[in-house]
Amino acid sequence: MKPNSTVLLGSLNTEFVTVAYMVERYCKDHHLAKGADKNTQAEPQWQSALNLCAECSELLAYAETRLDRCPYGEQKPACNTCPIHCYKPEPKDQMRQVMRYSGPRMLLQHPLLAFRHLWLEKQAVPELNKQMIPNRKKRKM
Repeated sequence: MKPNSTVLLGSLNTEFVTVAYMVERYCKDHHLAKGADKNTQAEPQWQSALNLCAECSELLAYAETRLDRCPYGEQKPACNTCPIHCYKPEPKDQMRQVMRYSGPRMLLQHPLLAFRHLWLEKQAVPELNKQMIPNRKKRKM
């Protein structure tokens, strides 16, 4: 089952799916392998498709919120090339660890998502303008 977001639309949902698989890979190898308990709290819809501990589930929920509020909307560049740094320092460091570990492993497990992510990193960052609508505002229209 694919971990779709009920909140994100279009390319932002694809970005979320990529991040979700990366977080899941990291969690399986670092937390669940060391005996951390699987998150059993009230779960968003995507949680049932993934096997995550509470810490990783919280990080993924934070990533979903950040994607939802990205001012670039569906023209969002890769986060590491974006001029707007919307992550707080602690989740940013956690996500950096997840990406460094999971990125190379994604090439084997989800090659299309991995290559799409690498391709987005090489694209020029679009200039922010009024026509770019955050996902959050699109949902409320």
